[in-house]
Amino acid sequence: MRPLPKIFTYLALTAGAAIFLLPLLWMLSTALKPVEQTTVQPPIWLPRRYYLEEGNVRREVKLGATVTTPSVWAAVAGSREPIVLPRADVRDGVWITADGRRTPVQIRTEIPATPDAPWREVSDVATGRRSIVSVDSIAARISPRWENFASAIKAMQHFWRYLGNTVLLCILNVTGMVLSSAMVAYGFSRIEWRGRESAFVVLLATMMIPFPVTMVPLYAMFRALGWIGTLRPLWVTAFFASAFNVFLLRQFFRTIPLELSEAARIDGCGEFRIFWQIILPLCRPALAVVALFTFLGTWNDFLGPLIYLTDQRDFTLALALKSMQQKSALTDWHYLMAASTLVILPIIALFVAAQRQFVEGIAMTGGKT
Repeated sequence: MRPLPKIFTYLALTAGAAIFLLPLLWMLSTALKPVEQTTVQPPIWLPRRYYLEEGNVRREVKLGATVTTPSVWAAVAGSREPIVLPRADVRDGVWITADGRRTPVQIRTEIPATPDAPWREVSDVATGRRSIVSVDSIAARISPRWENFASAIKAMQHFWRYLGNTVLLCILNVTGMVLSSAMVAYGFSRIEWRGRESAFVVLLATMMIPFPVTMVPLYAMFRALGWIGTLRPLWVTAFFASAFNVFLLRQFFRTIPLELSEAARIDGCGEFRIFWQIILPLCRPALAVVALFTFLGTWNDFLGPLIYLTDQRDFTLALALKSMQQKSALTDWHYLMAASTLVILPIIALFVAAQRQFVEGIAMTGGKT
């Protein structure tokens, strides 16, 4: 490849990667902000702390509304806190509203604000006292709120139980799916039997059936078994293989020379021993792909737990995140994003650790049909 097209290729790939990373970066940014900075317009990417310096004293403050027109900071009769009023509506200590009502006010601060020199309402973090000051007197410093992660765990109440439920389901599903899919794939690829290819076509055809079609029959079956409200519907089915994983492993098994199995039979090995001691060790990359796909599917599964689980103590992390969002009318976005970051981190770490096996397993699958 020539240098110039190569540079453009790398630039395009970098731009594409940056676009896909933007939601992840925004989630992490929101997780490190205080709640008042999560919905400001225009949005800010880096979490900040704001300080007001008065003489030799520096106080941390929270920012409020911006004032860009001449106004007054005044105490209104019947109001506990001072408010900002347009200067033109206040005359001789009286606030004249749009409908003509006259309310006595006590002016505390004149605000000569303009679009080029705005003022901001601020509240003291330590005391909660509100005031209004010139924007020039406010200093900003980048300061991530790492404590949001600990607060998010507390906000979820049963975080460690949800984590334990999710990890348990991942272990059971990965174990069941890898073993069952490998055994079925071995039967379709290494053992000759009548109707094998036709049965394989029927198996592949099941991949075209969407889950909503089978959702109601499965729910009825699990209810008849008395499994609704337990974790069993979420892992038992993994021990009955998956059409996609069977297809993936079958294609990989067919790349292994048949002479290995024939030599093992001559040495007296049975079919299961050939499968367990010869074929499976040679298929670790493909098995890693199946395990990774199954782990990701189980870890991120939301619909399954939503349908089958009834007790909050049995919730998984995905379902707990939604429950956390619904607890109050106002969503604590900084805690929700912090909890989401904690949920996503194990997936990222797993993919980074298993990236080589994953790419190798995908690349070597389908070499023989």
